[in-house]
Amino acid sequence: MVSPHGIQLAVHLISSFYGDLCSKVCECLLRRGTLTLALLIWYTELTKENVIDCLRVLIHQNCVQAFAIEQEGAFDEAPRIVTQYMALFRNIIHKYRAPKFMQIVSEELGNDCLEIFQGLIQHGRLSINQIIDRNEQTAGSSDVHVVRESLSRLLSARFIERCPAPEPFLAPPYEEETPAKRRAKSAKLAGEQTMEQRALAAAAPIDSMRFVMEREMDDISEEKGEESTNSMPLGEKRKQDVLRSDEDVLDANRKKEVLWRVNFEEFVCRLRHKGCTSCVKTRINDEAGIVLSAILELSRHSEAQQKVEKSDYLSINAIYDKVIKKEGGLGMDFDRIRSSLAQLGCQSITTGPHESYSIDINGIIEMAQIEEAESVVLRKYGREAYRIFRLLSKGGRALETYKIAETTFVEKDDILNRKEEKNGVQNQKKEKNGILKVLFSLWKDDYLHKENVTTSAAERSLFCLWKVKEALWEDVLDDMYHAALNLRLRIAHEQDQAKELLQLPREKIVGELEKKYKLLGRVRVILESSLMNLDDAIMLFNEF
Repeated sequence: MVSPHGIQLAVHLISSFYGDLCSKVCECLLRRGTLTLALLIWYTELTKENVIDCLRVLIHQNCVQAFAIEQEGAFDEAPRIVTQYMALFRNIIHKYRAPKFMQIVSEELGNDCLEIFQGLIQHGRLSINQIIDRNEQTAGSSDVHVVRESLSRLLSARFIERCPAPEPFLAPPYEEETPAKRRAKSAKLAGEQTMEQRALAAAAPIDSMRFVMEREMDDISEEKGEESTNSMPLGEKRKQDVLRSDEDVLDANRKKEVLWRVNFEEFVCRLRHKGCTSCVKTRINDEAGIVLSAILELSRHSEAQQKVEKSDYLSINAIYDKVIKKEGGLGMDFDRIRSSLAQLGCQSITTGPHESYSIDINGIIEMAQIEEAESVVLRKYGREAYRIFRLLSKGGRALETYKIAETTFVEKDDILNRKEEKNGVQNQKKEKNGILKVLFSLWKDDYLHKENVTTSAAERSLFCLWKVKEALWEDVLDDMYHAALNLRLRIAHEQDQAKELLQLPREKIVGELEKKYKLLGRVRVILESSLMNLDDAIMLFNEF
């Protein structure tokens, strides 16, 4: 489920890049879930032509995925094939992360690769011929060999990939199985994956072809596709004929070319590793960060398909060889590396003279999430609330109000001494009232969960237990989406206010206009850098 402000941010991004009609279609899919073309037309109240045009744009920009399923016919009718459309929320949010992705490409591969990568960021999906034509128009270079070399480097780094199938078919349970087996298999599959997840898996290209550019392989795959179509059974061919309905409408002029797009998974993985390393350097020290970076690079291959919670077990020799190659790691010996591994809480296995270590990546991310939430509480509610929230988040259990006050504000000995003072009771009541004010403030804003407990039926004494809310991360993430949306709106407002100034030729911007122009530039840099810093926290809760 996408949070309310997350939907608003995604709709704003689509509206900014592709217009209001596309944002209306996208908002309908985000709020209502997967829909057919007919239902999209019904809910959006747009014409069929407008909806089809919007879907074509959104699919080409990797914001919507189509897939086909077989539905049982009503009143003893034959089953029919129906095309469904689902919005890809994460791909939409990635739109404003383009500067981060382009910076990574520029630093690792240079300007030639960056030029091609910018084209894919802008256009969504391009064929090799389209990439060559665009490169000739923008860079003024018609050297095909240079373009293919840059593409090869992008593919080797896994920064781009083949586009998924435009409309995969989700097959129903095997017809030869008994009804009981089909129901059991469907229930098991439903428990493991949703229909949307199955569609994405079916659309994804196979690993052996995902990062391959060879033209002859493309021709072979097309020939095989034609052969398989001609040789398929009559029932399957009927299904394929029905599948062409929406597919032909959306891509009537589509040629049989391999299309390429940005591989967001690779960039998210790199930013995940960078975030974990930065967190460890801040919380422990630089040497622990270097060791962690080496472990993450060595176990990178295991994250090809999904986010792993723990790294592979790696030998101490392999870790040492990787550490000494990194900046700042040349002077580290085995003892210092072992010390850093202990600080990181690595699990070890010793078989004879060999040592192997594995690190809990998910534990590092959870710790970073807690620290980020604590920093939000500190900025929003002050140091007293921060100390309370930190106590409850670290303890992981519910605590009584008096226990929280005793632990976070004053020592137990101080409370006992105050009882001997003349105004001790008033001081305790004042302190307790301060605690309750902070606790109720955090509870009102859904940071804490409160439970009223009665000691016994005879005493009828009531006290409160407090703990961190279980679904807190979803609320924190929604607040971050809200803040990101406000920053985007503020940036758009500043640009709209200075629209006339920005349209003037640069040589006419002098005197007071030049001062306003420079001020606008500084304000925009501050707002955009704040948005990118906020996005680091958003990725921590949503992507990592």
